[in-house]
Amino acid sequence: MAHPLGTQPVLRRTPLDAEERARSELTFASLVAEHLTTSGRFRVSADTPEMVELFQAVARRVGEQLQRPVISYANGRYIVITFSEASAG
Repeated sequence: MAHPLGTQPVLRRTPLDAEERARSELTFASLVAEHLTTSGRFRVSADTPEMVELFQAVARRVGEQLQRPVISYANGRYIVITFSEASAG
């Protein structure tokens, strides 16, 4: 479908339902755990509160899975998940 000159299509995000969120947490936890053990950090685009919340839950799950303190921080565009410095010693 052609858009009039100078207009952009509107992006509509559909929130994840409970099942999609649970599957996402489980799947992303495996990926994040692998990245943490190989490179020490994981960074992903998380520009909505829903994505930040999802990846914070993933970070908690990974910390439990690896039995190490894991932290996450977001800046409105990205979220970074890494091991806590307290666990380095």
